[in-house]
Amino acid sequence: MPKLRVESLTLSLDGFGAGPDQDINHPLAVGGTSLHAGTWPHERLPVFVLTHHARAPLVMEGGTTFHLGTEGIDAALAQAREAAGGKDVRPGGGVKVIQQRVRQRLIDELHIAISPVLLGAGERRCEGINLPALGDACTRHESSPLATHLVLARPGVR
Repeated sequence: MPKLRVESLTLSLDGFGAGPDQDINHPLAVGGTSLHAGTWPHERLPVFVLTHHARAPLVMEGGTTFHLGTEGIDAALAQAREAAGGKDVRPGGGVKVIQQRVRQRLIDELHIAISPVLLGAGERRCEGINLPALGDACTRHESSPLATHLVLARPGVR
């Protein structure tokens, strides 16, 4: 069965997925771009994003397609799974969107890349989330010079 997967959610050593003073011109906020000092290979998956304005799918260089929905999470996920044609799907959005999906137990697998930087403030990835209570556990971990990679999943999700 296809999974709903978060790929390469990058966090600082102190747990922030975006720095302080985030705004439209600074989507990762002050210092947030330092999280992405390196690149990590990942599979190109269809991505669904909820938006306030209906738009056609956006195809990016490299093959990732963003499907933009306005009818809520259930409809967006159904449309994304149909568009994926049996492949896994990625939710789009930042830390708060991923937090919502984790709380709703919609995420089957979460790949976190911990970057060796400190942001000091910003949006914390696990703020107010009890991962063990939700059934999540670390199923893989690996270190590289640029990041420590962790994969969290619920038991039985492969």
